[in-house]
Amino acid sequence: MAARRSEPPMDYLHTASTSSLESYELSRLNHAANLRREITALLDQWIEETVHAQLARWVLEDRALERNAPVCEPQLPQRQLPFEAPVTPKIARLRVARPLKRPRRSTRNPLASEA
Repeated sequence: MAARRSEPPMDYLHTASTSSLESYELSRLNHAANLRREITALLDQWIEETVHAQLARWVLEDRALERNAPVCEPQLPQRQLPFEAPVTPKIARLRVARPLKRPRRSTRNPLASEA
């Protein structure tokens, strides 16, 4: 798409009738809307192509890491996720509950008045 720079037809705009000016305005707005649609389609296409290129780069880097990675034993699946609370054996969870300390009852009658 070639960039074109056009000057508005000032002589025409000054001498044109009201209906001609309205028609000219609508045609320019229509042209601007069409350009916006083309730009949007081009931006979408540009983004999609860039994403495809980045995906290809990621696969290339992943392959390079696989080739250079040292050979090691496969890891077994983890029993729990690293952010979970540690699992404790059942024996550790079975604690004998201590009896609650209760305040001693006084032998005095609380309703009796103190003299």
